[in-house]
Amino acid sequence: MAAYSSPAFAQELPTTGSVETRLGKLELTDGYPTEATAKKLYDDIDFQRACQAYIWALPAVGLHGLHLAQLNTFGAKDGEVVLYKDLKDKAGMLTPNITTIYAMSFWNIERQGPLVVEVPPDLTAGGVLDMWQRPVTDIGQTGPDKGQGGKYLMLGPNSEDIQADGYFVKRSPTNQLWFATRGLSPDATAADEILRKHKLYAWNQRENPSETRFVDIGGKEWASAQPVSLEYWRYLAEVLQPEPIEPRDRFFLAMLAPLGIEQGKPFEPDNRQKQILTEAAPVGEIMARTIAYEKRLPGAEVWPGKHWEYANLVELNQEGKAYAQLDERASWFYEAIGNSTGMRGSIVGFGQAYLEASKDKDGDWLAGDNKYRLHVPPNVPIKQFWSITLYDNVTRGPAITDQGASDLSSRKPDLVTNADGSVDVYIGPTEPEGKKNWIKTTAGKGWFAYFRFYAPTEAYFDKTWSLPDIEKAK
Repeated sequence: MAAYSSPAFAQELPTTGSVETRLGKLELTDGYPTEATAKKLYDDIDFQRACQAYIWALPAVGLHGLHLAQLNTFGAKDGEVVLYKDLKDKAGMLTPNITTIYAMSFWNIERQGPLVVEVPPDLTAGGVLDMWQRPVTDIGQTGPDKGQGGKYLMLGPNSEDIQADGYFVKRSPTNQLWFATRGLSPDATAADEILRKHKLYAWNQRENPSETRFVDIGGKEWASAQPVSLEYWRYLAEVLQPEPIEPRDRFFLAMLAPLGIEQGKPFEPDNRQKQILTEAAPVGEIMARTIAYEKRLPGAEVWPGKHWEYANLVELNQEGKAYAQLDERASWFYEAIGNSTGMRGSIVGFGQAYLEASKDKDGDWLAGDNKYRLHVPPNVPIKQFWSITLYDNVTRGPAITDQGASDLSSRKPDLVTNADGSVDVYIGPTEPEGKKNWIKTTAGKGWFAYFRFYAPTEAYFDKTWSLPDIEKAK
């Protein structure tokens, strides 16, 4: 009988000795890690897990940041609606559209009970989303009311079934909800009036609902971007507390437990945990930034050989997939807030489509020092309007300059159009002589652009119309 010998792989590491790795030297004694090696490895295990958890948590933490701004900066309680009207109002938001007015509110079903949303019949489009920014339902033009208005009843994960005639009844997988919609009327006053016709109240108040309060921002400065510090983990610990645990998230929560983030327990990290979480936050942030701007996602390229990419690649229904879209989700929710059927750019003649560029025609990063031109060909495939908006690549908010504008749209009253219906957009730190349609940038700052199609038509989908790259100009 042949003598038993260990498998070959067991002989690849020394029983006693050191192994050179990207973490440095790892020491083994009689096959066991030394005390110093075990400490080093556990610190790195927790650091790596925190970096990946940062990426996983982006949508929940981003939404919580907006919620805290509405509560603490604007003084809007849950169920009260904040109106975001102009560039200054939206300066703290991730990649907002500057052309249309927004209305937003939050709700906690566990604390406030099921939510009723009354949507007026008119030009609006939006949705109600859960804590992870997954759409529970679209409302308005892309919702089941199809722009004709209607009542929506939002149930929570633990709510009893309610049969409600005359309501669109929807169930959220989370207790925390976000209501967001936009007024699409080209008349700003009319859009404001339409949004103020929405009503939010508790189901148990349906017989005599209180009047919905609308809150104007009033010039307050604010920000909602995910923190790059220990605060990121504090936000995450807070937003997880009232929610049921979903099967897809159990491993992430297991990775966070040794770092002091557990449901039902206060977030009180010790010094070691604080250090690891504080060090992981900027690394996780730059990982997310890389995923967003240097996309390696299949299907991101819109037109071969060009640098326009689909900004939102998050599929709304991922059931039956071999794996969930972790990087697609990180890319979108690092840059943006919200997701819905209407925002997926998948409905001919309705909703919105978002294209993104962070590089110019030469493949160089877009920089605030340079001058650029974007030629928008005639007959942009839209039913409503198009816009281009510039965003700071660090804050992901609008690129703020003393010009007081970070966008240009087909609704701009003084938009200069060429004889063939095309439009030339000029971008740079100084206004080009004799040229209009200029958006100012700041030297020393990077930026990226969103080109939006509102109610995209067939030529957008079949790609018979295409948008040239942003190119350097003299």
